[in-house]
Amino acid sequence: MTLYPLPEQQPIFIAGPTAVGKSAVALALAEKIAGEIISVDSMQVYRGLDIGTAKPSAAERVKIPHHFIDVAELTGAVDAAKFCELAQRAVVDICARKRIPIFCGGTGLYFKAFLEGLGEAPPSDVNLRAELEASPLETLLSELQEKDLVTFDRIDQKNPRRVIRAIEVIRLTGKPFSEQRSAWQKPTAETPDKRFLFGLSREPGDLRRRIDFRVDEMFAQGLVNETQSLLASGLDGNQTALQAIGYRQVVEHLRGERSLAETVELVKIRTRQYAKRQMTWFRRKMYLDWTHLTPTSEPGAIVETILSKYHACSR
Repeated sequence: MTLYPLPEQQPIFIAGPTAVGKSAVALALAEKIAGEIISVDSMQVYRGLDIGTAKPSAAERVKIPHHFIDVAELTGAVDAAKFCELAQRAVVDICARKRIPIFCGGTGLYFKAFLEGLGEAPPSDVNLRAELEASPLETLLSELQEKDLVTFDRIDQKNPRRVIRAIEVIRLTGKPFSEQRSAWQKPTAETPDKRFLFGLSREPGDLRRRIDFRVDEMFAQGLVNETQSLLASGLDGNQTALQAIGYRQVVEHLRGERSLAETVELVKIRTRQYAKRQMTWFRRKMYLDWTHLTPTSEPGAIVETILSKYHACSR
């Protein structure tokens, strides 16, 4: 197997929506360039959230080392600051072994935080977070509207985790959340690291078919049983982990709120909506060199495309 050493062991970043095929490409790339993968996924950090987060298999993790997976118990909490800390350690460790760090995932905030920093946003406060999590979402939204109308208009108001974080930052700093992220502008084509930032995309119909297939596979592999076990381990006590698409809907199914067939369809809908939001975020917030995949695209061919783009920019 021919290896392609990269100058100064610079990390490569592969981003894109869920089910686009990032993991297969990252695995093939890691084999080609002697790389190790750093997961950029806010839910794969939790032990036990396996099927629903499409974690790499045990065999894949033996074949290619993965980082930032299973680093937290369900009773813990992980945020962008923690990701940056652990990811930087991983980069140092990987490079010390003369290998290449490959960041791969769909959590845009983590990519952005690692590449540009977290600005003035403080780390999470355990006591304040507990207080906010116990408050009704409507109450939190009213406070956000009063204290930071810009964030109120832009935020996903149905996502308690994001609303809670915005209020937490406002209370801890006394400043609007929007001001503390104002430096995060979409970079231009002159961004120095642009040659290392790659995005994967597909036609909407193709991505939808892949999402539907993935969801069907997750339920066939035992997502319901996994969720039942996680509930016994404290899943419903971790509002962050409970936001993971699939688990929340299955929990509602287990409580008798809808049938299994309805739950499967709802998970497909929520996943498609999430993929659309991811694409919107990446296009607005990051400068990515996009590679378009088709139903017949093979990971190896995509790797060659990425490497050819990289080497062309390195000349």
